[in-house]
Amino acid sequence: MSTDPIQHLIRLLCRLPGVGEKSATRMVFSLLRGERDFADQLSVAIRELSERIRLCTICCNLTESEPCLICSNPKRNHGVICVVEQVPDLLAIERTREYQGVYHVLHGALAPLEGISPDQLRVQELLQRLPATHVSIEEIIVATNPTVEGESTALYLQKILAPLGVSVSRIASGIPMGGDLEYIDRNTLIHAIQQRRPI
Repeated sequence: MSTDPIQHLIRLLCRLPGVGEKSATRMVFSLLRGERDFADQLSVAIRELSERIRLCTICCNLTESEPCLICSNPKRNHGVICVVEQVPDLLAIERTREYQGVYHVLHGALAPLEGISPDQLRVQELLQRLPATHVSIEEIIVATNPTVEGESTALYLQKILAPLGVSVSRIASGIPMGGDLEYIDRNTLIHAIQQRRPI
């Protein structure tokens, strides 16, 4: 007995983060009502993702070219490496247009309770970059998320990088611009006070 293609696609879409059964059902029926050409283009685009996108051998970013466009850009500052948890974090920093260094993507954060150890992150690839690079590394910016897992990852990276004589910094976190103190949660306030700096 063959599988109902409508139910099959709904089940597949439900496996995507943030997509529930109702959303998946709306998507499927939207595809059925739409033009056949759009469904064909979507199918090709999804297939190309798995066939053409791979990890950059230098920074572990997702890329079609090798190395990725950031690593191969001579105008970037290759002496500064910004370490992020995931590719969307890299894209968020790129949208600011302020950072001109290069990146390293860990593809996760330390979470011992979930069984995620340093061996499951792209930490070794980061360590291999330090002696292999043709420029001296001036600074490694740890831009992991301000979560328990992100903080644990930042402390771990600081611990293993410090003996190598590399300058390691952590992105600031705390009160958002335009925020009112009375509405800021306790942990954010504590962190902001602890991370205060001279003015």
